[in-house]
Amino acid sequence: MRKTFVVLAALMTAPVVAQAQKPVAETAAVEVTAKIDAIDRSARLITLTDKDGESETIYAGPEVKRFDELKVGDTVTFRYYESVAMVIRKPGDPTTPPPASDPKLVRGTGAKPSATMSKQDTATVTIKAIDSKIPAITVLTDDGRTLDFRVEDPKRLTGLKAGDKVEVTYTQAVLVSVK
Repeated sequence: MRKTFVVLAALMTAPVVAQAQKPVAETAAVEVTAKIDAIDRSARLITLTDKDGESETIYAGPEVKRFDELKVGDTVTFRYYESVAMVIRKPGDPTTPPPASDPKLVRGTGAKPSATMSKQDTATVTIKAIDSKIPAITVLTDDGRTLDFRVEDPKRLTGLKAGDKVEVTYTQAVLVSVK
């Protein structure tokens, strides 16, 4: 469970890449459900325990507007979505990536607290290497970082080669609901 909460926290801080036209998309979703075992209201700490008995204490900042409605015994579900989309372009073709988006927070209005937070950015990268056995693609960003992306469908690598420019859209979203 610790790994999942770290991933969810990274939503707000991770560099991400975003929207493109006619994208090739890969999407992954993770769902974690945990029960609230303890609440320290003065410190705004919530202790959650998952189905395997693993516990984690998290801080609920001031952005958690309905904190006072949480109760020991409530079940909290975190749904984390991650999506990568690529637009394949020939080397030298111009790009017009939209500006990076700030994280968006939408609060639920139901009987129990809930919220959705998302972030999306776009970048143009250069293909550094393609591994059709895994299948995966290694890219070089404009600022010199090397990133690897697993590709679910190996057919999507057909026709790509080192040096090609690819627009990458990276979207992250987390949905949190209390039952």
